[in-house]
Amino acid sequence: MDLFGFGAGAFGIGFVLLLLFCGLFFAAVITFMVIAITKNARKASQLGHDPFTMETELTARAIDSQLLQPERSLESRLAELDDLLARGVITPAEHATGRAEAIAGR
Repeated sequence: MDLFGFGAGAFGIGFVLLLLFCGLFFAAVITFMVIAITKNARKASQLGHDPFTMETELTARAIDSQLLQPERSLESRLAELDDLLARGVITPAEHATGRAEAIAGR
């Protein structure tokens, strides 16, 4: 006899127990996955999100946000403020405030 209890061509008890264990483990994993997916979908629905499109919505928000934009240099921010003042878009007071904020790193 070998490790799994094979006899003369017939399945031994060890092999049957191994198959049973594998089947139970597979069923437990599938059950866990179904419960996790159901709970996540229910929670997303309670929060007002569509569970089937939530990942796409979050990706689109991240792409559109300023978080992923490269940080502009101080020189470019100051040049933009100077340009806005020269075109009359902002007042000298707004220009001064914007320069102070840019220099302070805000």
